[in-house]
Amino acid sequence: MSSFVDADLGVDHGFDRALRGYLARVAAAVGVGLESCTVDLDVPVSAYVALDRRLERFPDRDLALLWDEVHGWSAAIEASCGEDLIVLAYLDGDDVLAEPAAVERFLGALRAADHSLGRPDPRKLRRAGGHDELLERLA
Repeated sequence: MSSFVDADLGVDHGFDRALRGYLARVAAAVGVGLESCTVDLDVPVSAYVALDRRLERFPDRDLALLWDEVHGWSAAIEASCGEDLIVLAYLDGDDVLAEPAAVERFLGALRAADHSLGRPDPRKLRRAGGHDELLERLA
C-alpha cells in the first residue's frame, strides 16, 4: 500500500515533514528560521518564507521567497494594497528543489540588482502531484 493518500485528501505526513525539513534548510541559508515559513499542502503544494530584509528599490515592502512544486523558487514583495504578492523574479534553473545555497545566491543577486540568476517568467519544471518522487528527493 502506498504511503500517500489521495490528492483530494491532502499530502501525507511523511511528505509534509520532509518538505518542512527542506524549507528549514533553505530558511537557514537565507538567515531566517522555520517559524518564518508557511506551507500550503493543497495541490499544487506551495510555501512562503518571510524575510527580514527589504530591497533598496522597494524599501516599504516586505520581501519573501515563494516555492511551489511546479515552478520552484521565486522572490516577491508584498503589494501595497494588501492584495497578492508581486513576483519580481524566478530562480533560473531546472530543479524544483534547488539547493539551499542556490536559493541564497539567487536572493543575494536580487538584493544586489543582479538579474543573472533569475528570470522574469516561470518555467514549468514538473507537473503538480506525484509527491512520492519529491519525497524520494527530499529524503
